[in-house]
This record gives sequence, C-alpha cells and structure tokens, in this order.
Amino acid sequence: MNLPLFSEFSPASKEIWKQQTLKDLKGKGFEATLLWNTAEGIVVEPYYAAEDLVDERFVKIQTCQVKNIGWLNQPQVEVEEEKVTNAQLKALLQKGVDALMLDLTKNKKIELTKLLDGIKLSETPVFFQTGGREEATVSELLRFIPYQMKGGLADDGLARWVQTGELSATYFKELANCIRQTQTSPQFRTVCVSSHAFHNAGANIAQELAFTLSSAVTYLDKLTDEGLTVEDILPKVYFSFSIGTNYFLEIAKLRALRYLWQKVSGEFLAGYHNCYIHAQTSTFYDAATTPNTNMLRATTEAMSAVMGGCDALTVHAYDVAFQPSDDFSERIARNISVLLKGESYLDKTVDPAAGSYYLENLTLQLVDAAWALFLAIEEKGGFMEAIAQNFIQEAIEENYQQTLRALQEGKRVMVGVNKFRFDEADFVTPPTIDEKPIQSAFKLLANRRIAQSFEA
Repeated sequence: MNLPLFSEFSPASKEIWKQQTLKDLKGKGFEATLLWNTAEGIVVEPYYAAEDLVDERFVKIQTCQVKNIGWLNQPQVEVEEEKVTNAQLKALLQKGVDALMLDLTKNKKIELTKLLDGIKLSETPVFFQTGGREEATVSELLRFIPYQMKGGLADDGLARWVQTGELSATYFKELANCIRQTQTSPQFRTVCVSSHAFHNAGANIAQELAFTLSSAVTYLDKLTDEGLTVEDILPKVYFSFSIGTNYFLEIAKLRALRYLWQKVSGEFLAGYHNCYIHAQTSTFYDAATTPNTNMLRATTEAMSAVMGGCDALTVHAYDVAFQPSDDFSERIARNISVLLKGESYLDKTVDPAAGSYYLENLTLQLVDAAWALFLAIEEKGGFMEAIAQNFIQEAIEENYQQTLRALQEGKRVMVGVNKFRFDEADFVTPPTIDEKPIQSAFKLLANRRIAQSFEA
C-alpha cells in the first residue's frame, strides 16, 4: 500500500500554528517574543510554510544559482622567495588544494617564471594579489605562458581607494589593457569586485551586497569608457566576499548576490547570468582571546560559503589575527574545506538551500533590502559620488557602532570574547599599529576586528 508520507495527519495552515503558539506563550506578545529584527531591517519569523513561497521571484532566485558543482579549495600564500615558495605551492597541491591565491605585495621583485616553475595555470587556477601592479603582472605572465590560463587578479582598485584614498589616474586604462591582453584566456578573470573593505569596516549584510554591487557597476561604466564592450568586460568580472558568523543570513547573502548580479548585468547584456564568487572567512570576527574559537567561527563561515554557492573558498588560519600563522594553523584551515567535501559531501549538489522556506525568504528579503540601498546610491550619482559624500562610510559606521554596542551590553555573544572567555597564560595583546593619518577628501574605511576593543 503506497500512502503519502504523514497522510494520517490533517494539513495545518500557518495561522493554525500561530494560534497554538499564542496559546503556549500565555499572554506574552508574539512579535516581541518570537520575531527577530535584524540589522538589515529584515523581520525573521519563527516559522515558515509553503504558503510563504508565493512570490514569483523565488523561482528566479533558484534559477540564478546555476554553477559548476562544488568549489575550489584556495588558500592564500604570502610569497617571500621564489624557490622556497615554489616548493610550498607544489606541496599544497598534494594536500587537497585546488587553486592558489598568491600575495605578491610584500615582495614586488618576484620573478614569476621561477615562482611558478612546474605549475601549469591551465590546470591549476592561480590568483595574484599584486598591490597595484596588475598590468605588469599580466604582461610578465604572458611572456612565458603560451597557453590559456586559469585564475586571475585579486586586486580591487576601488576597494583600495576607499581605504587609502589613492586611485591612479590611469588605473582603469591599465585594467582595460589587462582585459584585452587576456581575451584568449576566458577563465583568467581580471576584474575583482570585493566586499572585504565594507565587511571589515563593519557593514551589515544588506550594505555589503549593495555597496559591492554598486562598485561592480562603476567598473562596468569606467571600463566601457576605456573603449571595451560589455561583452568583453562581463566574463572577466568576479566577486570576492567575506563571510561572517551569521550562518543563515550569510548563506542567503551569496544566493541573493547571484540574483542581483543577473538583474544588474542583464541591463547591460540581455541574458547574461555568469557570476563567479570567491569567498573567504572573515577576519573581522577573528579574536586573539580564546583563539581556538576562531576555528569554530571559520568552520561555520566556510559552511555558509559553500551552502550559499561559492565557486572558490579561502579559509584563513585561526591565529592570523595575532601572530604569523604556522604549519599547524594553516593545515587546520586548509582541511576545513577538505572535510566539508570528503566527510560532509557538500560538494555533491548545487544550491542545497533551494526549497527551504526559511532560507528562500531570507534570500528574498535580502534582495529587497540590498536593492533599495543600491538604488539610493545610484540616485546620489553612483558609487564614487556616494563615497565622496561620505554616504556609504556613515551608513557603515552607524551599523558598526550598533554591533559593538550590542557586544558590550551582552545583547550579542561572541564566544571567547565577551562570553565564555579563557585567556591563555601566555596571552599577549596584539600590538596596535600606529598609522599616520592619511589626508583624503572623504572619510576612509577602516580595516577592523570587532573583538579588538575587548582584548586590552
């Protein structure tokens, strides 16, 4: 006999559940007790049902999540000396690493032909943080690589601008040249649009989405001004997002990003839907106190990233906030991604959040909140004008202060920071770096760790 599952139970509407909940609350207010009002202006209900998925955009959101199955385990490596780092990179590729992110900012005299000896960029994607030397890096690569490359540039000039106030007059011209030079390598992405500057300054998730999206539109505008077509630019664009500790909202964030980018890019090129996302665990939420808790935060952040549909994932070492990472902390970070694949099987499906009444509603509400803020920026003249007016900086600062105040008052918990804290016997407060104030025409975004005020 084939009966539908739970057929012996009569269907119950959401209203019936609510009435039962009100009875169980015994006079306590439903809204005050069970509704969660987030910093993004989202109202999260305690219960969702199929009747909450009536908006036709839910189907469109799911359609936008199409991507290659799984993700690339992509650690960040600081390059020091060519031969030593080359041996390190080859060893990493034998330990579950799929792609590499190379930080060239500390040593700009690196010879790439020596650094990449024995590593084929047609097989292993390599992304380069150049510190403003994008065009020179691409030119050097093309001198000794005759095949199609995978990887790209991990520099975001606009993000650097909002943190330092510096933007070369020729930046967009040089970036346009990088696109032209790599047209024969379609999987070498040269336009990195990152959320890290906003995230680390204290933005909430809707702000992070809106500001990053507005930055992406600025790249499209500036690069078309340099003579490129939208068809040239869009395949070279990818996003790099920091992932915080708000587990479900961070899943919804990446899902919302794919929908929003298809909405925006479709205005420039009808039918375009590619959205490559690199995600990295947050340094904003790292703590020097009770540092092993950073491993827990990194694990949930990594899970949010892969459940949300990232294409590549960088997990930071748990001790990077207060000391140079070592082999142990780097191995733990690397193996989080390995475990999520090998033991949790999260690489076996695309968009595992699809159909969840809760996550679908979070995604849609984030879409609406981010889109409203994105339009407000456009009304001010776009991203660069909104920065010049300090509109973005003031919005982020307000949210940061609210988050900090919630931690200080105990309304929000960071394990090992403001609750369940255990200082190791040899704990040393990370030194503060006295930086000279930078003169700028607008307020610069600070690179913060929110736990720092608790570490004195």
